[in-house]
Amino acid sequence: MENPLPIDPKDRLIVALDVPTVSDAEAMVSRIGPAATFYKIGYQLGLAGGLPFAAGLIAAGKQVFLDFKLHDIGNTITHGVASVANMGATFLTVHAYPQTMKAAAEGARGSKLKILAVTVLTSYDDKDLVEAGYALSVGPLVAKRAAQARAIGIDGLVCSPEEAANLRGIVGNDMSLVTPGIRPAGSAAGDQKRIMTPARAIAAGADYLVVGRPIVEAADPKAAAAAIVDEIAQAKAQQQQQQQ
Repeated sequence: MENPLPIDPKDRLIVALDVPTVSDAEAMVSRIGPAATFYKIGYQLGLAGGLPFAAGLIAAGKQVFLDFKLHDIGNTITHGVASVANMGATFLTVHAYPQTMKAAAEGARGSKLKILAVTVLTSYDDKDLVEAGYALSVGPLVAKRAAQARAIGIDGLVCSPEEAANLRGIVGNDMSLVTPGIRPAGSAAGDQKRIMTPARAIAAGADYLVVGRPIVEAADPKAAAAAIVDEIAQAKAQQQQQQQ
C-alpha cells in the first residue's frame, strides 16, 4: 500500500541497473552516489551475480526493486516470493495473472516486501497483443488486470505513464503506481513504445519512476539522477498546490 508518510522525491526515483556485470553495477552506484537511493535489478544483472549484490545494497541502506516478473504455478511463486521477502527487498514484480498474484501475496504476507503486478509490458502495443492472441487491446486489458490486482490485495502496479491517470481512477490511492518508460525531454525512446517525461508522469498519478538509460548512459549519471529528482519534486509540489 502507499506509504502514509510523505515520500521523499529522491525515493520516488528508481534507477534501473540494466548493466551486464556486478562490477558495472558497483561502479554505477558509486558514480551516482547520494543522488539516488532506490535501484532496480532485472534479469540481466540478477542472473550475473546480482542477488548477492542486491543484498549488499540493502545492507548499505539502499532500497531494491527486483524486477523478475514472476509467473509460475502457485506453490513455486509463494516460496520464491518468501525467499525475496527474507532478503529485505522493497519491491518484486509478478505478472498480473490472478493465480500468480494470489500466490505472490501469500508469499509476501507478514513481510515488508511489496508485490507489484505487471499489467502489460510497456514495450507492447495493441498490435503486439493481437499477435500474442489476446482479444483485448492494451487499455482494456490493463484495466481488467488492475481491477483484479486490487481485489486480490496487491500493493501496486507497474504500468506505462500514459495509463497512470486511468489506473488511479480504478485502484484509488491505496496502491502504488510504478512507471517505466520515463524519458526526460530530449532522450531517445529506445525500445519503449509508451513513454512520458518525469513531470508528466507524476502529474498523471505515478508514485515511482523507473529510469535506466537516461541515467546509466549519461556522461554524468549523478547529475542526471539529481535533475530527475528535482523535476519530481517540482511536479509533486505543483500537484499538491492544485489539490489545495
